[in-house]
Amino acid sequence: MYVWFTLLAGLAFLPAIVKTLFPYLFHDCVYILRAICFGLRIEIYKRKTPFYSMVDGFGDAVRKNPHKTLIHFEGKTYSYLDVDRESNKVANALRKVAGLKEGDTVAVFLGNEPAFAWTWLGLAKLGCVAALLNFNIRSKSLLHCFSCCGAKVLIACEGNTVISKSVSVYIINNDSSTEDIKGIRQAITQASDDPLPRSLRANVNVRSTALYIYTSGTTGLPKAAMVTQERLWAASFFQGLCGVTSEDVFYINLPLYHSAGFLIGFTGCIERGNSFVLRRKFSASQFWDDCRKYNITVMQYIGETLRYLCNVPKVSSLDHKVRLAIGNGVREEVWNEFLSRFGNIYVMELYGATEGNVVFLNYTSKVGAVGRDNILQKVKMSRFLLFDIEKEEPLRNAAGFCVPVTPGEPGLLVARITTKYPFVGYAGNKQLTEKKRLRDVFEKGDLYFNSGDLLRIDHENFVYFHDRVGDTFRWKGENVATTEVSGILSMVDCIEEANVYGVTVKGHEGRIGMAAITLKEGRVFDCVNTCSVVTDYLPVYARPRFIRIQVRFTGTFKMKKVKLVEEGFNPAIIQDPLYFLDLTVKKYIPFTQENYNSVISGEIKL
Repeated sequence: MYVWFTLLAGLAFLPAIVKTLFPYLFHDCVYILRAICFGLRIEIYKRKTPFYSMVDGFGDAVRKNPHKTLIHFEGKTYSYLDVDRESNKVANALRKVAGLKEGDTVAVFLGNEPAFAWTWLGLAKLGCVAALLNFNIRSKSLLHCFSCCGAKVLIACEGNTVISKSVSVYIINNDSSTEDIKGIRQAITQASDDPLPRSLRANVNVRSTALYIYTSGTTGLPKAAMVTQERLWAASFFQGLCGVTSEDVFYINLPLYHSAGFLIGFTGCIERGNSFVLRRKFSASQFWDDCRKYNITVMQYIGETLRYLCNVPKVSSLDHKVRLAIGNGVREEVWNEFLSRFGNIYVMELYGATEGNVVFLNYTSKVGAVGRDNILQKVKMSRFLLFDIEKEEPLRNAAGFCVPVTPGEPGLLVARITTKYPFVGYAGNKQLTEKKRLRDVFEKGDLYFNSGDLLRIDHENFVYFHDRVGDTFRWKGENVATTEVSGILSMVDCIEEANVYGVTVKGHEGRIGMAAITLKEGRVFDCVNTCSVVTDYLPVYARPRFIRIQVRFTGTFKMKKVKLVEEGFNPAIIQDPLYFLDLTVKKYIPFTQENYNSVISGEIKL
């Protein structure tokens, strides 16, 4: 009798003991079980004949809930059936006027609007590959995006077009046509909304490219990351991994041309069968009004958007139904303030790259962490390596192999490339694809994906983002390739050389653009022309806000850049002439200590 009493008493205390010794065991188990279930679903889809694609999943969602709202947008609602019919019209119209067929690559140059959703679905129903162009890029970068993915057709809206002899441009919201641009609004309106036969995409399989999403990576112009049909499904499961259901209302205010808005947001809602609210762009002042109006329960974020919300003046009462926030890039202090201001919202911070084969998710909501190094990550063989900042390469031992970091030490994240966890690479650029592959890491012949990011892991197996490496920085939620900005600055007649880098600003996420330049002999800095060039050829987030004029560069650019980044933009430290991009007067102006103080205090908005 005593033995049974002791046993029962032990069982009663077991949950408390487990929670004390293994505080995250329950979270780990739930996440791992969900991940395994979604992994099995992908295997089932892969084995179906014909292959069960995202378009097929959307078709099933339409048949299941035809009249359920899929999109809320600017006071209008569009049901699953509405979006299905519109996508059929787009597909039938483009077949007729553009002659599109399976395998064609089509560039989509649209902002956040419902037409983005049904245009992509229409292209997918034809078996076409969509290249999602950044709505902000211009000039050289935009033309480059056409060529690297092989697009011959561009779908755009009125007022956001680019004319290129190598691309046929179709405007979906206008009927006006010129020699270079064709308006097809009437053609879409008059097109049939009958379903398209599956035979039009008969050759689409799990390894087929579904779309291209552009990323700056570590160097050069934007690169077209290839998203396969398998990767599309895997990314769409992310909402489910976070516990989102068909009853949730999802809020998309991030760009649909990025993986967060499109893959996790849009296709995730299709997979879950829920509704989403779409905004053209994020608005801190209207955010909570939208949440109340549409009963939003799940929101997306990047670090900047949470900070903007925290900067909005406090109100006495803030009723909302938001229970979950999914995103990346939030600083620890902003995270804490967000929870303090807006209630018990479960924040799920994540880390990942569009083209990468490794992802972390902080499913415990531990403030500051981007994820946990659980058993699934060990199966995927993700590792953290000692990294030489100046040489910008992993350290290797006497045998020529890489060296793992110790807990708490930042290291380069790499993940083994296998058939199950592949790295497909970039369209039209084998050289840059190869640069992301790291060979002979722990043994001869092994192959790893180089994330280009430094992370660290603590004693509890939580993972934290540390910094980016290589010639890139992140500002306003966008990646900026320094070589691209340097190339634009070299177009300014007075500039001899430009060394572009990102510097930190107190109270801001990421790094803001700065350039150290040398002038051509006998020339002075042209404040007006430099401003004109950067505003004409670079999107707002990529423009160098600070310029430092040097007599000459010494040492290599990489060695010099480390010191430049450390010195930042403080006039009290820097003896070289400093300038600041002032768009109100459309020129670069001398940057003084008073200006510096105003930037740090937040008086000057960046």
